[in-house]
Amino acid sequence: MAQARRAARLLASLKPDAIIASDLKRASATAVELSELTGLPVVYDEALRETYAGVWQGLTHEEIKQRYEEQYTAWKRGEPVRRGGGELETEVADRAAPVVLRHIERLPEDGTLVVASHGGTIRTTIGRLLGLEPRHWESLGGLSNCCWSVLGEGARGWRLLEHNAGTLPEPVLGDDD
Repeated sequence: MAQARRAARLLASLKPDAIIASDLKRASATAVELSELTGLPVVYDEALRETYAGVWQGLTHEEIKQRYEEQYTAWKRGEPVRRGGGELETEVADRAAPVVLRHIERLPEDGTLVVASHGGTIRTTIGRLLGLEPRHWESLGGLSNCCWSVLGEGARGWRLLEHNAGTLPEPVLGDDD
């Protein structure tokens, strides 16, 4: 909760226009911290939930590697794998990215949307928005608790401006701005 309160204080200074969140406990509690500071309501959507991992759910990383080595290895190589019989990463992006885009369309010009979700869902959604091939989504890496990514719209589509950030974004000055 301390991490969520710290993140909320930093993100509130960006003056967000809307907050959406997974309806699962940790993401929704994180979003509430920001809501309390900004006065913005949180719109919950189950499409922002974490990847369903079937029989892998609740197992440690080591347990998954030991019990499902072949499936785990294929997934780490970037092959489309229903981890534990659960969702494909592309299915997670299919459900989450449209929610984010729908809420972005409702923002004022240059508005800011905060999305409180889960690492795998965030990674697949970012990969989809950036137009990366699904096998490259893993290269984005994970997110630490209560850290965030910043995307912005550029001349040729979405751009990843910051990833796994825990500080306020700073403007990037360059020839392509």
